[in-house]
Parts: sequence; C-alpha cells; structure tokens
Amino acid sequence: MNAREIPGVVLVGSHRRAVRGTCNRTGKPGDGAVLVAETLGPERYDAIVSSSAVICAKGGRTGHMQSLCRSRGIPVLRVDPSELDALVGEVTVLLDRESVVLGAVDSGAGRPDAPAAALGAVESICVVIADAADVRSTNALTPRVRQADSFFIREEFLCFAAGLSPIDALRADAAEAERYGAAVAAELCAMAAELRPGQRLVMRLLDLRSDDAVRITTGVRLDAEPNPELGRHGARWLLHEPRYPDAFRALRRRVREQLGADADRVDFAVPFINDPDEFRRLRRHLGLSAGTALGVFVETPAAVHSSAGFCAAGAGELFIGTKDLTQFYLAADRGNHLVSAAYQTRHPAVLAALRQAIEAGDAAGVPVHVFSLGADLDHYLRHLPARALMMCTAELHHLVPRTAA
Repeated sequence: MNAREIPGVVLVGSHRRAVRGTCNRTGKPGDGAVLVAETLGPERYDAIVSSSAVICAKGGRTGHMQSLCRSRGIPVLRVDPSELDALVGEVTVLLDRESVVLGAVDSGAGRPDAPAAALGAVESICVVIADAADVRSTNALTPRVRQADSFFIREEFLCFAAGLSPIDALRADAAEAERYGAAVAAELCAMAAELRPGQRLVMRLLDLRSDDAVRITTGVRLDAEPNPELGRHGARWLLHEPRYPDAFRALRRRVREQLGADADRVDFAVPFINDPDEFRRLRRHLGLSAGTALGVFVETPAAVHSSAGFCAAGAGELFIGTKDLTQFYLAADRGNHLVSAAYQTRHPAVLAALRQAIEAGDAAGVPVHVFSLGADLDHYLRHLPARALMMCTAELHHLVPRTAA
C-alpha cells in the first residue's frame, strides 16, 4: 500500500469494512464526510450524525457521543493527536485494520463478520434510538425482530436532535419551561407514531453533565465542576431544578392530548440515582401520583445495592446502565482512552453487580433491562440470568442477517 496509513483504535465499529470520504474539519454538517475533531461533544451533534465516519484524538468506546455514533451506525476511529493535522482531503477509514489511509484505496470486498450471538435466547429488547427514523428502520427489518418491544431515548439526545436548549428554557421562567416541555412532547409523539401495536417508548429524564450542558447553553452561566461525571446531574440535578416539574407536567399533558389512550405507551425513567429515598423525593418533586409508573436507571454501586429497595418503593422497571456502572465499579473513566485497558465490561465485579440487580428485580417481579454492547451480548447471555436487554439500533440491525441465517 503506497498511500500513507495512520494506525488507530476503533471505538465504534460498523457493518462496513471500510469508509471513504472527504475530511470535514469545520465542525459543521457535511453529508457523507469524515468528521475530524480532537474531541466529540454535543455542540457537534449535527456534524456527527451527518457523517459517514468520525476520526478523533480523545475519548473511549462508551463516551456519550461515541454512544450516539454506535446507535446510528457511524464508525469512530481514534488516532494519536499528532496525526490529526495530516487528515485533509480524501481518506479511507479501514475498520478491519483499525487505521486510516490518506487518499482512496481499494479496501477489498466483503464486510466484517457479525458477532456470534443468538437473539433467540432474548425475550425482550429495548432499542436505544436517537430519533423517529430509528424506530421506523427497526420496525422495517426483515425478518422482523419480534423481541424489539420498546424503544429508549435520552432526553438530552432528543434536545440535541431538535435544537433545544433545556437549561436556557428552564432558567427563564415557568412559561418558557412549559414551552420546552411541549417541544419535547412533540418529539416523543413523532416517535410514538412509528410504534407497532404492543410496542412502547421510554424516555430517560434529562441527564446533562455540566461539561456537556455548557456547550449548548447560551443565556445562563453554569458553574464549572472539577469532575462532571461525579457532579450534579441525573436525579440530584433534577431534585434541585425548580422549574423542571413545570416542564415535565407540560410534557405529560401534551402527550395525553396528542396520543389519547396511547399515552400509556410512553414511559419515563430516572437517571443517575442512588437510593429509594432519592427516588421517593424525586417522585414528589415531579408531582407524580402513587399509581404513575416511573423506571429507575441502575448505574452506580449504591443503586445496585438499592435495587430491591427501588422495587419496594414502586419502581416500574429497572434499566441497568452498564457503561456508567463499569466506570464506577472499576474507577476507570469511560471517556479516557488512557485507562481503556482497565475499563472492562466483562470484569467479574461488573458481572456480579449486574447479576445482583437482575436477581433483585426478578425476586420482586419487576422487569430488568440490561444494556449490552454488541460485542458483549453472547457473553452476557451465557453468564447472566438476563433475558431482557437494551441494544443500540445499529448493533441490533447488524445482528439480524446473522440471526436469520
């Protein structure tokens, strides 16, 4: 190979063996281009989702924007920071070689082998989506994936896609907070319109870490936190945000108005929460009646040990956020490639935590959904009592041909 080849590490794979395109260094959308950036953040959302591939210099496999790329089937390659300046013009990202070539090359035919996993052992799949198109494409799969009975969207990803600035809206006044809630409801209703009979939609309530929030907030000053991952976000942020309940009430009211009886097919879950007391206080803060279902995300060690308590406190279902849980159990930042060797989603401590939460939910008769990377699916099915999973859209789509065969 005469063209210069730059080695890297694949953070997000693809069903394609190679991706060719022109480098986009502007940070703005470029349909089919290869986005080149030092780091990936929400301010680049539009550029990311319009790209055919992404090349960056920092980040781990399960960072927030990398997770977005995994859901959309956009491959991500990390290279040494010193190599970024060389990436101009046309390039070819070789996923099977974990490298990028300056220029166009013949990458050969075929595609990487699909993961060896059998969906037949799975009873339920909650598909992680970014927008209504992901619901539509999943429901159009042939053969149909009968286990895909629910779809999951993060409120902040919904905001990125719709161009909403939640902090600006919530800190303005009650009327603006309600308008924000109505805008979120409109997006949810568009997704719900794509559901098949028997399917439902789950939204994880706003979980903007301060470093991400500051990039999409223009009218409000946000305090910098020394460690945003362990800072005020998730349930602890929701509890201290006085106007979020206004937005949430407006959201639920608009969903009921637009969907009528089908409003029951839209559910909600609480992010980054530690214990049942926090869960009860948040329910009161949001003004939820005792009969209103609310799910819980189990993604901290404290939440694992509180799994039975969440069920007793009325949690309608448990979602195990494996990506965050892994970083907290192993003290390895999921976005820091320097500790990527320590970030192991199959570590015995992580598997023990997953098993404990699953068994607590099973004992209480509460559904438990375990997030799985495509590479971990077969391992989890063999080593955990898990039959309800969460999977990114593109990884599920990649499994369908292999499953059909």
